[in-house]
Amino acid sequence: MDNKKKKNSKRIKERKQRRLIKRFKLVIILCLLVLVGELGYIAYAFLGRKEESLYFDGINGLVGNDSYYASVGSNNNNDNFFEKAKISKYNEKKEKTFEKLYNVGFNSVFFGVTEDEDNLVAVGSYEKTEEDHDNLIRRALIVKYDVNGEIVFDKDFKILDNSKFTSIKKVDDGYLVTGQSVYKNTKVGDSDGGAILVKFDKDGNVLWRKTYGSNKAAIYNDLLVVNNFIYTVGTDDNYLGIICKYDMDGNLVSYNDYKYTDGIGFSGIVNIGNKIYISGANRVNKSNTDAMIVEYDTDCQYIKQKIYKSKGLDRFNKLIKDDHDNVIAIGTMATNRSKRSRTVDEFDYDGVVGKYNSDLEEIAVVTYGDERDDYFTDIKVVNGNYLVVGYSSYEDGSYLSKFISYSDALKVLGVE
Repeated sequence: MDNKKKKNSKRIKERKQRRLIKRFKLVIILCLLVLVGELGYIAYAFLGRKEESLYFDGINGLVGNDSYYASVGSNNNNDNFFEKAKISKYNEKKEKTFEKLYNVGFNSVFFGVTEDEDNLVAVGSYEKTEEDHDNLIRRALIVKYDVNGEIVFDKDFKILDNSKFTSIKKVDDGYLVTGQSVYKNTKVGDSDGGAILVKFDKDGNVLWRKTYGSNKAAIYNDLLVVNNFIYTVGTDDNYLGIICKYDMDGNLVSYNDYKYTDGIGFSGIVNIGNKIYISGANRVNKSNTDAMIVEYDTDCQYIKQKIYKSKGLDRFNKLIKDDHDNVIAIGTMATNRSKRSRTVDEFDYDGVVGKYNSDLEEIAVVTYGDERDDYFTDIKVVNGNYLVVGYSSYEDGSYLSKFISYSDALKVLGVE
C-alpha cells in the first residue's frame, strides 16, 4: 500500500511539473512582440526565484541599418535573478559596442525601440517600488539613451493598476508610443484605461494620451504613421482584433475590428502604397489558430486576408516590407506533440518566416526549429538580407537570445 501511495504521489508531482512547463510555454508564446504578453510577470513567477531559477536572455525588438543595429529585451543574469530590461548596440561586424541593463526597481523588460539621430529610445514596463514588486504590478516605461548607452531620461507612466508600453515610433516633434493600462482585478464604473496611445516630446514629457476599449483586456501592440495619420493595432475584449486610425493630434478618425483572433489579436503593421497590412492569428477553434495577414485600405476598410494553415497554435507576430515591396512576416508555430492519452498538452514551438508580394500571393514560407523551442520576435532588412531576432529554449531549461540571417530566398545564412 505504501508503494502504491508513493507511486501515486510521484505521478501527481510529475503531473504538476508538466502543468508548470506547459503554462510557462503557453505564456511565452503569448509574450512574443513584443511584445505583447506579460513576460515580466512570468519571469518573476518562473525565473525570479533563486532556488528554482532558469537562465533567460531574450530579444523583443530590433532597429538599425547596414552599418549598425541595436536590440532590446531582458535577461535575469543577476544575483537576485530579477528580470532586467536590457539594450545592446552592435557595429556592422556584429561586434557588441555596449550593453546596458536597466537597474532601477525590480523586474523590468523592454518591448520596443526606435532611433532618434544618435540616440535610442526604448519602451517597456517595470516594477518601480517594493509594493509594485510584491503585488506584481507594472508601470509603463520609456528610456532614452545617448550614443554611448548613457541614460538621457527615464520616465514611467500609468493610468490604472498594470501598465506597459509595447511599441514606439519617432515623429518630428517627439515619440508615439502604444501599450496598455488595465486593472489587475476586475473593476467597473471607470471607462478610462485599456489600449493606450501616448505622445511624448523629445524630453519625455507627455503631450497627450488616448485610450480605447476594455479596461480589463484591450491593448495596442504596434503602430504606424502613414500620410500624417497614426494607425494602431491590437485587441479589445473577446478575441477581437482591432485597427484604429488617429490624426496627428490623437483624434480617432476611424476603426474596424476582426472576429476572431487569439488573445494577442493584431500584433504587427506595415504599409505599401495605399494598403495597410496587419499580422496576427485567425481563430479556428479553441485549440487551433492559423497565422494570418489581413489587408485594409487607409480608411480601415477590410480588403482581404491571407491564411497560412498548419496544425496548431500558429500566428504571424511582426511584419516588415523589403526593398522590393514584399511583405515579410515572422511568427511562431506551436504543434501539440502530446498523445491523446495524456492529460496535459505538450507543445513544440518553431519559428516561421513568410514572404508575400503586395497582393498577398505567397512567395515562400519556411520554418525554423533547430532547438527545443524557437521564438521569433522581430526582423530587419540588412544589406539586402533579412535579420531575424528572438530566443530559443534548450534542454537544460535555459532561454538564450539569437540572431538568424536569411537570404532573399529565405535560406539560412548564419546563426549567432
